[in-house]
Amino acid sequence: MTLTNQSINRMAQSGTELQAAPLLNYAEAALEDRSAPRIKLRIPAMLRPSGFKGFSVIVKDLSLSGFAAEALTGMKAGTRVFITMPGLSALEAEIAWNDGTMIGCSFQNLLNQAVLSSILCRYSEVEGM
Repeated sequence: MTLTNQSINRMAQSGTELQAAPLLNYAEAALEDRSAPRIKLRIPAMLRPSGFKGFSVIVKDLSLSGFAAEALTGMKAGTRVFITMPGLSALEAEIAWNDGTMIGCSFQNLLNQAVLSSILCRYSEVEGM
């Protein structure tokens, strides 16, 4: 049943109780949460799909919850990957979207603020990318 404003008003006037069904589970909601500030930068990195060999990418933006990178790949949303940036150990992430030339990924665990600050000290923010 599709609820319109009119049907919601009628149900409210008749005393019918409305219960909101969850639209997304937590994992899906986390992938959609883009509230963390994204910092535009250029970091050479290695991306490795789980169980495969890694390849070079350029991280174009970074936040506590994820990153976007230039990556010519056909990997689909949901693929588990590991990103290794200079001076850091591999971070587990999941591909959220792929347009063929760029991928967007969400970290399995939020990036620590101190780690993000350290990265920003080494790589300056890029304007107008």
